[in-house]
Amino acid sequence: MCASGAVTRSTLRQQIADALRDEVLAGRLLPGREFTVKQIAEQYGVSATPVREALFDLSAQGLLESDQHRGFRVHQFSIADYRAMVEARALVMDGVIRDVFHEPAPERRGDYRDALVSVRRRAEEAARAARGGDLDILIGYDLRFWRELGGLIGNGYISDFLQRLRVQAWMFAVPYLRGDADPRNWLWNGHTDLVAAITHRDREALRTVINDYNNHALSWADRLSEPGPAAGEPGAGG
Repeated sequence: MCASGAVTRSTLRQQIADALRDEVLAGRLLPGREFTVKQIAEQYGVSATPVREALFDLSAQGLLESDQHRGFRVHQFSIADYRAMVEARALVMDGVIRDVFHEPAPERRGDYRDALVSVRRRAEEAARAARGGDLDILIGYDLRFWRELGGLIGNGYISDFLQRLRVQAWMFAVPYLRGDADPRNWLWNGHTDLVAAITHRDREALRTVINDYNNHALSWADRLSEPGPAAGEPGAGG
């Protein structure tokens, strides 16, 4: 009975954390928003314990800030934070570019091919959503795309680190993108080019696509730094 209860509570904890992260990424919980364990527990109709655990998990991921007296607050990343995320991602991806071309062990080749097929499907969906400016669909497919792509190198630590950076980057970006009249120019859609480079084992093409990915993000950060309304207002349109 104890084992079963532990699994149930752990699952509930994860479900609450996932639901709140989705709320943040959808722009429904904006940066600076404050709430308590009690409020979230009442919202989802559950006890305080799994809620508290879920909120501390999200705090450990850098998405929330905890205050002993006021509860929790959605973290507000700055443009400088976003730039640092992109730079950290670029440094790690430089190593991933080398590792992704290592020939998989014979017993893993079938799994590798199957994973690449799945990644290609995610890439097509993400690129389609980006071209259409469908932010809600794009975020989900983009995160799944990069997670599955990270699985190709077989290093969970690297994959988890990069996934955390991407969630934080989306969390920063969403309020600005929702405030933009037409965000399509600022939604990167090179997912299929990236998969093609890996499939054809074209190291130079892969490096070009990754550089474009990072430069695209930094160019957008430059735009946000410019004075005037062109960059959109955080929280608008959310």
